[in-house]
Amino acid sequence: MITGASSGFGLACARAFSARGARLIIAARRRARLAQLARELGRRRGAEVRTMMLDVRDRRAVSTAVARLPRGWRNIDILVNNAGLSRGLNPLQTGEVRDWEEMIDTNVKGLLYVTRAVLPGMVARGRGHVVNVGSIAGHETYPSGNVYCATKAAVRALNKALRMDLSGAGVRVTSVDPGLAETEFSVVRFRGDRERAQKVYQGLRPLDAADVAEAVVWACERPAHVDIETIVIMPTAQASATIVHRT
Repeated sequence: MITGASSGFGLACARAFSARGARLIIAARRRARLAQLARELGRRRGAEVRTMMLDVRDRRAVSTAVARLPRGWRNIDILVNNAGLSRGLNPLQTGEVRDWEEMIDTNVKGLLYVTRAVLPGMVARGRGHVVNVGSIAGHETYPSGNVYCATKAAVRALNKALRMDLSGAGVRVTSVDPGLAETEFSVVRFRGDRERAQKVYQGLRPLDAADVAEAVVWACERPAHVDIETIVIMPTAQASATIVHRT
């Protein structure tokens, strides 16, 4: 099950897992994009794909959607918590409260709601893998990143807490934390300002979504006794959250 599957890392993860023969539940808010992705993946021989219209911020909707999965789809082996976003790039004193709430509700509470709905089944079966898509922002705070960085630091802390809570349960937990990656991330952050978004990636070769998806799949393909706890994946041109070589 992949949340935020209609674009970016989620879309790339869906393609990468499907290429390896996985049965997929792809969840997102955008119906048309989900349907398009399902058609694309369905053209692969033997592919099995189920779409789930879902806003992870809606706790009841998340619980209901997971509880109502047909019997053949309930035993989720891998959960990729990918749904997330950033809004704005302002100092805290001029930040927009609506932006803060959207980031916290999606990046932290949404991740919690989905994990809470799926995890009991993994524990009962004694196997499973939760992959949380974090960010370098969870390791290093940067100017005006305040609330977004705080949400990704929370994901990092929750990842470690899950490892502790699941000790002995047979369930693995991984955080994949990218640096600069060219997706719709900056377009969303700047509310559709594509010119401003493009400047984020000028003068360097950023990661693309497929780079991150391959890291997710690689972690999931390790033997059952191996848990890749954290992957920090950066463009060669980026040495830290704020040190980026541009030509």
